[in-house]
Amino acid sequence: MPDSGADDLVVASPEGLYCPAGDFWIDPWRPVPRAIVTHAHADHARRGHGAYLATAVSAGVLRARLGAINLQGLAYGEIVSVGGVRISLHPAGHVLGSAQVRLEHGGQVWVLSGDYFLSGHAGDHNDTCTPFEPVRCHCFVTESTFGLPVYRWRPQREVLAEVNAWWQANADAGRASLLLAYSLGKAQRLLAGVDAAIGPIVVHGAVEPLNDAYRAAGVALPPTLRAEQVAERSLLQRALVVAPPAVLGSAWVRRFGDCSDAFASGWMQLRGARRRQGLDRGFVLSDHADWPGLQAAIAATGAGRVIVTHGYEAVMVRWLRQQGLQAGSFRTAFGTDDDAAAVADPVVAPEPGSAAEASPA
Repeated sequence: MPDSGADDLVVASPEGLYCPAGDFWIDPWRPVPRAIVTHAHADHARRGHGAYLATAVSAGVLRARLGAINLQGLAYGEIVSVGGVRISLHPAGHVLGSAQVRLEHGGQVWVLSGDYFLSGHAGDHNDTCTPFEPVRCHCFVTESTFGLPVYRWRPQREVLAEVNAWWQANADAGRASLLLAYSLGKAQRLLAGVDAAIGPIVVHGAVEPLNDAYRAAGVALPPTLRAEQVAERSLLQRALVVAPPAVLGSAWVRRFGDCSDAFASGWMQLRGARRRQGLDRGFVLSDHADWPGLQAAIAATGAGRVIVTHGYEAVMVRWLRQQGLQAGSFRTAFGTDDDAAAVADPVVAPEPGSAAEASPA
């Protein structure tokens, strides 16, 4: 059940999370007149709203996905007032331009985190977006995508070293390396970190427009090609091919011939996720906070009240209450990381309490 009261700054509505005092919604899943959008993943940024408020740096990726929209862009920390509610956006560290939404009204401060990742936590980092910034508040609305103790990320440098070694071994054997990754955020993070000297990098048509938006925002990415731009078969056989998960088994992939396939995702922490799909490799790399990261982020806000949205809500709410915090949850439509290509993502999260869930990789 939604954890909301008559005087709450944000409440659950059929359209999404709603601020009655300002008459606007945050990441609504149905069309509304005024929407604040935390980031450009399709479960948070949808078409059909009358007006959008988001970070200025996310404008490129939002328009690449949503087309011509009525968008007001804010710098991080810039304050606007809507209906007497003071609004500011603060880095979430998830993807380019991702933001937490700080709302202040009537003596209350609420922060809605959207999706977030703690760069620097446990030696991990994400150089393709502004790092997460803790924001003090009375109430923190948090995701819980990886809200189980089994999810603990290794340092990115170790994972990328494994990706490079896999790619090099495949190139030496004359095989293309098909690396499945969400087209927004994960693909660019991988591209920024791999060793481009190993061979050419080919990307799917869903990835390249977002690469362009990242480059326009000043993020350094290596040169990338579309498959149709590579005429020499010998080059394709040394290529790293970055594409969304839904291409697995498609005609688009068959052009690369005999290739090795892998998926980069936090879900690869569980052995069963890779085994169910017959993938050659699984690389554990996520743009969401792991279990210790969620705990650290929540503690840093100083919030006495926490509301959990998507993910393992019940587990997180129970843990929060054990820490003496007031905790509840909002039912939302969040949870699918990418656009239509990932709605058909063949690798899904385990159900809470499943055997796979209890088997860390």
